[in-house]
Amino acid sequence: MKILVTGVKGQLGHDVVNELTKRGHCPIGVDIEEMDITDMASVDKVVKEADPDAVIHCAAWTAVDAAEDCEEKVRLVNAVGTENIAKVCKELDCKMMYISTDYIFDGQGTKPWEPDCKEYQPLNVYGQTKLEGELAVANQLSKYFIVRIAWVFGKNGKNFIKTMLNLGKTHDSLRVVSDQIGTPTYTFDLARLLVDMIETEKYGYYHATNEGGYISWYDFTKEIFRQAAEMGHDEYREERLHVQPVTTEEYGVSKARRPFNSRLDKSKLAENGFVPLPDWKDALRRYLLEIEF
Repeated sequence: MKILVTGVKGQLGHDVVNELTKRGHCPIGVDIEEMDITDMASVDKVVKEADPDAVIHCAAWTAVDAAEDCEEKVRLVNAVGTENIAKVCKELDCKMMYISTDYIFDGQGTKPWEPDCKEYQPLNVYGQTKLEGELAVANQLSKYFIVRIAWVFGKNGKNFIKTMLNLGKTHDSLRVVSDQIGTPTYTFDLARLLVDMIETEKYGYYHATNEGGYISWYDFTKEIFRQAAEMGHDEYREERLHVQPVTTEEYGVSKARRPFNSRLDKSKLAENGFVPLPDWKDALRRYLLEIEF
């Protein structure tokens, strides 16, 4: 299959192109230099020239706090840009996969969000514009996958793990939020699932994170440092580095409101014959072995 991948410089786009190549598909990776998704003429030209069998749309504005200060710019990328791609996919009658987020929900309660739940209530500009992107895809197309993910980490780019490892080197005490609950998603594992999906016609809404249960950012941080210390990085040992759990309120208000409940129900994956992602602790171990820190 010939597959156009947007956002190829990002954590996920990079891994998706590698996975497609590994399987003998023909990926065409583009980023802002090759195609400005906010410009319909640019999208029309690049996608039609590529004439793909499918588009995997990974490009997005993901800086959640910064989004609060430039709503229209973020909407251009996440909503208008997505709609532009969906329109061309409709014209070419090709599949489209849109990568979305748990932020389209209100993040309240403790029940895992189901993929086909329509109780949308985004808490911030990022969530609102990603939801508008979802609606654009669903309204334009019938051959689409909308895949919601959370707490993403990958080799190519910034993420929570890299931030914690860097802070851990220079601090002997860290405060980490313990009342926001979810599950991490390793882009290497996710890329495999996304390619599994795009090879089928099992369209619809899906949720995808690694397996292994629901945790807090505090739990995640403790496991990052535990595994790093186990690998011989003594600066992360519990005796030297204290991690203190705090509430979101105690931590201090960030510009954008964050969901307390990022639990995603992933049962639809197995129901449709897809192999779920491995345990997040295993994903973390493999990731730490991949990066330099």
